[in-house]
Amino acid sequence: MNKIWVSVTVAALLTACTSKEEKVLMQTYEKERSYHKKLQKTEKTQLYEGQLTKAMLTATYLNGQSIKKNDKHDESFIIGVYIEESEAPSFSEAGYTLLLNGHPPKSIKPLKEDDALLKDISFVSEWSKFYKVTFPHISGKSLTLVFKSELYGKGELHFAKVAKYVLHKKAY
Repeated sequence: MNKIWVSVTVAALLTACTSKEEKVLMQTYEKERSYHKKLQKTEKTQLYEGQLTKAMLTATYLNGQSIKKNDKHDESFIIGVYIEESEAPSFSEAGYTLLLNGHPPKSIKPLKEDDALLKDISFVSEWSKFYKVTFPHISGKSLTLVFKSELYGKGELHFAKVAKYVLHKKAY
């Protein structure tokens, strides 16, 4: 009988502690929900010369999931670019290009350090330059962003318009 009471008491204590911690965790997550959603849609690539990083690109896909089948919105990204020892005013003038599923951007708009678009973005660094890059609409569910250099090769970033596990689901 004593074993039952001890087991019930321990279970009650553990449940109570877990509930408080869980509530705090959920409150923290809810407060930072936008940040975490953008973090899930952020990828990074680096271009190297030997073992040295010559350029780094972070990209956050801004479009949310759409339930409309005929959604024709442009594909929008926040792109952060760090190019070692570059004095060029933009990455395209430094010999770098971006392609989304083989298509060049429609527009590249430089962002200021205090731009509201950068508030919820992860990987904001003081040495990178940031741009809002818009590409024409892509009808597929997966997106491949290619960051290419004339000198250092290319890096690929993979994004999904739907949850990534839907794209890579294996048939069993």
